[in-house]
Amino acid sequence: MSRREAERVASSSDSLNTPALKRHRDPVRQAPEDDCAEEAAEIKALRTEVNDLHRALESHPAIDQARGMLMSLGPCTADEAWGILVEVSQNSNTKLRAVAEELIATTEGEPLPSAIRAALAEALRKRHEAAG
Repeated sequence: MSRREAERVASSSDSLNTPALKRHRDPVRQAPEDDCAEEAAEIKALRTEVNDLHRALESHPAIDQARGMLMSLGPCTADEAWGILVEVSQNSNTKLRAVAEELIATTEGEPLPSAIRAALAEALRKRHEAAG
């Protein structure tokens, strides 16, 4: 890859808020052990980022489905449904993905856990008061 192509890739990665790979430094100017330590740290950071992205991709469908449920029941916008899910997650001390999965389970006759039910009722009450 040419230097110009590498710079273009790096700048496009920056615009997506994704860390671009660092350019390798001139080995004459930097000790090899420093270079190895930097590469090891970069690999660790990239692995963490990939794992985080995999988790996000796995939970995305459930969260979208729960948002859709709130939008149709609300009715509310997609952003409002997101806000409700976030508020319920924070106030019930439950991961957002778990809140979404519990809401989806209600379509199969499963009851909402009490902490989520209470937080959802409060979030919807606040939304109703603010709207009306």
